Amino acid sequence: MSDPVPLGGTFAIAEGITLTRMGYGAMQLAGPHVFGPPPDRDAAVAVLREVIDAGVNHIDTSDFYGPHVTNQIIKEALHPYPDSLHLVTKVGARRDEKGGWPHARSPEELRRAVYDNLENLALDALDIVNLRVGGFSQPEEESIAVMFTALAELQQEGLIRHLGLSTVSAQQIAEAQSIAPVVCVQNFYNIANRHDDELIDSLAQQDIAYVPYFPLGGFTPLQSDTLGVVAARHALTPMTVALAWLLQRSSNILLIPGTSSSQHLRENLAGATLRLSSEDVKELNTIGA
Repeated sequence: MSDPVPLGGTFAIAEGITLTRMGYGAMQLAGPHVFGPPPDRDAAVAVLREVIDAGVNHIDTSDFYGPHVTNQIIKEALHPYPDSLHLVTKVGARRDEKGGWPHARSPEELRRAVYDNLENLALDALDIVNLRVGGFSQPEEESIAVMFTALAELQQEGLIRHLGLSTVSAQQIAEAQSIAPVVCVQNFYNIANRHDDELIDSLAQQDIAYVPYFPLGGFTPLQSDTLGVVAARHALTPMTVALAWLLQRSSNILLIPGTSSSQHLRENLAGATLRLSSEDVKELNTIGA
């Protein structure tokens, strides 16, 4: 068996943008419940710098994390950005005064969100902007033509290089593709929640990246005796194994596990160098069956 490729290999998500398949999600750099400042800003800055030192070349973020806080920490830690680094952000929601996540998807709100991301990240253009459409974990079936057209217009203005989608159905992806190219889809998916299996395979045939959010279960971590048994066999954490399973699930899957802890970051990165055996995969596949 050949040695695993560092950081899970790479994926050419768009012309001129090749990403390490193991990325980093910056959501947890904000305060509790992704609201307000973190308890230790210096630690958040240190984690981001360790991400870059490890060779990760894409970070997933949004200006509604905090709000504004996460992007401002990214700017503090990494600006001026390395030429190889790509920042992927999302729009379509906002934070209210109670910490809720109401939709913000009118053309005017989307334009404002793009400008906020540009300002707080200190960028002239955003590499990839994902339009968040659905709820917490499931798509909401509705037309996205007006929303996606608004982002396509911002792309034509040069403020966005590439477009993606988040929490969407196959039908909504097709609708968006009739307006402008889609380079990635970010949906809720992990070893125990596999409702998007067919969609992943369809996107792989189109060379479109699939980026599972909450790859480790979300705010409640994955719990599985089977996962624990396989992890013990490799002397690694269950979360490391869950990430390795995702990387082996399909070559178009890119990961963005988030953490504010250097220790957890290293455990996550270890998932990119673990090669599961066919027997491991067979056992793990029973979790989501």
